[in-house]
Amino acid sequence: MADLKLSETRDLTRIERIGAHSHIRGLGLDSALEPRAVSEGMVGQTSARKAAGIILQMIKEGRIAGRAVLIAGQPGTGKTAIAMGMAKSLGLETPFAMISASEIFSLEMSKTEALMQSFRKAIAVRIKEETEVIEGEVVEIQIDRPAVAGAALKTGKLTMKTTEMEGVYDLGAKMIESLGKEKVQSGDVIAIDKPSGKVTKLGRSFSRSRDYDAIGPQVRFVQCPGGELQKRKEIVHCVTLHEIDVINSRTQGFLALFTGDTGEIRAEVREQIDTKVAEWREEGKAEIVPGVLFIDEVHMLDIECFSFLNRALENEMAPILAVATNRGITTIRGTNYKSPHGIPIDLLDRLLIITTQPYTKDDIHKILDIRCQEEDVEIAEEAKALLTHIGVETSLRYAIHLITAAALACQKRKGKVVENEDITRVYNLFLDVKRSTQYLMEYQEQYMFSEASIGDGDEDGTSAKLP
Repeated sequence: MADLKLSETRDLTRIERIGAHSHIRGLGLDSALEPRAVSEGMVGQTSARKAAGIILQMIKEGRIAGRAVLIAGQPGTGKTAIAMGMAKSLGLETPFAMISASEIFSLEMSKTEALMQSFRKAIAVRIKEETEVIEGEVVEIQIDRPAVAGAALKTGKLTMKTTEMEGVYDLGAKMIESLGKEKVQSGDVIAIDKPSGKVTKLGRSFSRSRDYDAIGPQVRFVQCPGGELQKRKEIVHCVTLHEIDVINSRTQGFLALFTGDTGEIRAEVREQIDTKVAEWREEGKAEIVPGVLFIDEVHMLDIECFSFLNRALENEMAPILAVATNRGITTIRGTNYKSPHGIPIDLLDRLLIITTQPYTKDDIHKILDIRCQEEDVEIAEEAKALLTHIGVETSLRYAIHLITAAALACQKRKGKVVENEDITRVYNLFLDVKRSTQYLMEYQEQYMFSEASIGDGDEDGTSAKLP
């Protein structure tokens, strides 16, 4: 009896950590770009979401380029959430690059180079090329293995069919290895890229759907292809300009994309790439997809960076620039002058400004409800009302941070639903900004280098001298 060989299978599940904005799925707008009350993780901020939706529609239709949007508002009013919603709504086809303004000061390259690389990451090139593929349903795979190991290379035959014809192909060692990696078997519908030999499994044929095989839920059934086995197909590759820059500028090529050691890219390389992309556009081989570059905490940029942004936005291949800040009238970094949001007036004049408003008590309650579902925490209505009150009195971020802490406190007392006592316990354990400031004011003389104004005399120990 032949030995039964079971192939080892591994179930790879995608692990996602719960982050501050992991509950955001989009902007929560309907087909008329009207914001819903609660949708796709977004709550409140109706005017800001509607304005972002209009910008989004113009981006999708390609009617806006080289423009800039400023999302301004108080801390904790959902500026980054709106940017994340824009990114989710755009989908995978449109590039969305997100950086914090302080990042560009900590890299091993100049500030303007870091900004230029970020700009190029937000511009994609959709390259079209025609290639020959063999597409059909696998009827049979015959592999001739040598009797002695290492005596000769493996050879075989692959029988494929469409609804109209059937063909037999000779297999070499490389193709046998590719088919083995994809675990291709009889009944699978596959596509073979003729120039490269790449094998892609499209799914399982409907004709085999009633076979008594152990089939997992991830198996997709497809129709058997029609027409000829060998056909020409148009394949679309979508890459960013930054990826093309790195591949053409480094000796290690595309490996630099994984190591992160991109270094500074010479202007000559970028000019050559731009010229080549322009040629492809004229020939119809490629098209430019301008995306979105989002810079958070934009007030951290200095005057040189703002001057660079002014010039970069005038480029014909500039992406949409979205920036966010929570500052009021403050000093422009690198100067002694003050300006609204810490942004120079000439750049501010180019920006479409979207403002966010503080959340109402009802909005905070709905957001906390969404976060409890996202973090998989069961919480009683009374405890949720108490948490909402804490969010109104302190801040929304502080209230959100207490959810997981209260769930752990509930777990400690072997409870299943978070109650008022759990909220009260963690509220007493972890201070918010107001209570922390009050504590510092009471015990400031016991801290080192306290700059708060304190009374003179020996009572507070300020006149004590070291021996």
